[in-house]
Amino acid sequence: MLAHYRWRLDPTTLRELVDDPEDLRELRQGLTDKLASALDNRSRARLLSLRAVASRVLGDLDDALDDGRMALTYAEATGELRRSALAQARLAHVLRWRGEFAEADRMFAEANSAELPDRLRAALHEHAARSCYDQGRLMEACHHFERALDLRGEGDAELLARVRVGLDAIAARAGASGFGPYPRSWDEVLERERAPVPARDGDEGLWGYADAVGDLTVPARYAEAQPFREGLAWVRGPQSDRWSLIDLTGETVVEPTYLAVRPFSDGLAWVVRDDSGWLAVDTAGAVAVPPGFAEVRPFRRGVAAVRREGWGAVDRSGQIVVPTRYHGFHTTLADGRYVDGFTDEGLAVVDLAGRKGVVDRTGQVLVAPAHPVLLIHPVAFLATNGVGQWGALDRRGGSLIDPVFRNPDEVVAEIEGLLSDATPML
Repeated sequence: MLAHYRWRLDPTTLRELVDDPEDLRELRQGLTDKLASALDNRSRARLLSLRAVASRVLGDLDDALDDGRMALTYAEATGELRRSALAQARLAHVLRWRGEFAEADRMFAEANSAELPDRLRAALHEHAARSCYDQGRLMEACHHFERALDLRGEGDAELLARVRVGLDAIAARAGASGFGPYPRSWDEVLERERAPVPARDGDEGLWGYADAVGDLTVPARYAEAQPFREGLAWVRGPQSDRWSLIDLTGETVVEPTYLAVRPFSDGLAWVVRDDSGWLAVDTAGAVAVPPGFAEVRPFRRGVAAVRREGWGAVDRSGQIVVPTRYHGFHTTLADGRYVDGFTDEGLAVVDLAGRKGVVDRTGQVLVAPAHPVLLIHPVAFLATNGVGQWGALDRRGGSLIDPVFRNPDEVVAEIEGLLSDATPML
């Protein structure tokens, strides 16, 4: 009902307007009634975040904020990327209306994963543009509107109409007060400090770290220096074959200990101390995952692909969550991008004797290894049959679209047709 509720966009404030608030209050009461019997995290996340939408449009911003924050807590507990992104977006929209722009912009950015459906990503950019408009960041607003159109412009007449309203508002404001500051970088929006980068001293031939203007912030005293990740970097001195760990100031966190090292990811780094194989250490150098792996991949959202007798996965405590029985991980997204291990959603394509399947971060087999090629789509899995024709499976591994198409792009278009009424309700 909310998805089909008609409202208008104010051409000056770029906020939603309703002609009959009483109808919307009735809808909000219906959501409240449903919440009384909703027990699982998925249902409560959805109902609370939708009630936040209704309260926001009605101007009850305190109630909307409380619902939005609680909805995000429930959504994150599900571990589902799309559900968490929707909850973040709805909460960010409330924060924008409250004038809490820094947190709103950060949430819009964090929610906008490349693994989400284009329709949702376009909506995130559209609402991020409106937040920038409120702040007088008109160039940045234009960039977000442009990105929304790149993702969905040709296939979404309603989005195109709303963007036109937004651009007209920008033109009117820019004529009076200019376009405002230059667009911020991703790191600035996410409030990340720019780490110094490896820089070589030409006279000594040693490595240090330089800031954005090229000044050395960590002296050039290392034979090798890896980039900073999560505020830490691995370095090797000229008189040692062992790597040590330093912080952003150049202070040593871990003394020279390891023969081989990988950058930090998700708070852990893979290292080799001796011939016992790869182990993982935390940011203080304490062992988090015991040694014993021949090959490893970075941790992503709590899991990492590893190889012992075969490929599997471990969690942050070293517990095997995917049995090491597979011949490889070959996670490729429907748009052609390769993922090293698990996606943000916690899915991975595994190979068993040349046949592809899908497992999640808990080790559950969603699609048995039976397909020559398999790609991860935001709402489905694209797969080929024995003669190279493409179809799609749903997220439980059941048949969604018969394998009758010549290429994956045709299957994606078919999925878009099935999702024609699935406009994200923000």
